[in-house]
Amino acid sequence: MAVKIRLKRLGAIRTPHYRIVVMDSRAKRDGRAIEEIGKYHPKNDPSVIEVNSERAQYWLGVGAQPTEAVVALLKRTGDWQKFSGDKSPSGVDPQPEKPNKTALYEKALGNNDDAAKVSAFSAKKSEAKADESKADDAKAEESDEAKADESGDATTEA
Repeated sequence: MAVKIRLKRLGAIRTPHYRIVVMDSRAKRDGRAIEEIGKYHPKNDPSVIEVNSERAQYWLGVGAQPTEAVVALLKRTGDWQKFSGDKSPSGVDPQPEKPNKTALYEKALGNNDDAAKVSAFSAKKSEAKADESKADDAKAEESDEAKADESGDATTEA
């Protein structure tokens, strides 16, 4: 059986997502795959490429033929260089880290006195919650003691 490594299209119109799959060369583009070895999301900036390197190396080693698009993706991840013994560097752009929204908010406030007010307000709010929880605990203890007293009275009467 002739096996190919190719892209299987998913997603709605104008929002393609692809899975890198191993399938029979005679199967439909979106047909049943033998194995899924990766993902490719071209619309993200930078595009997301995830490949299970171990499985890709296995399938390349047993003779699966990648399509041109998959070869380009494997070159970006460095898997093609491992397979062919090429020394050229891979070209994957790392995903940027998402900024911390609270840090950005505090930075936007800058040297304003509002920052002190916001932190003081949240400190007061947390103190109020702590006081409220202590009061709830005290009420629970009082009710437990009252129940214990009532049950003790009931046993002495009998």
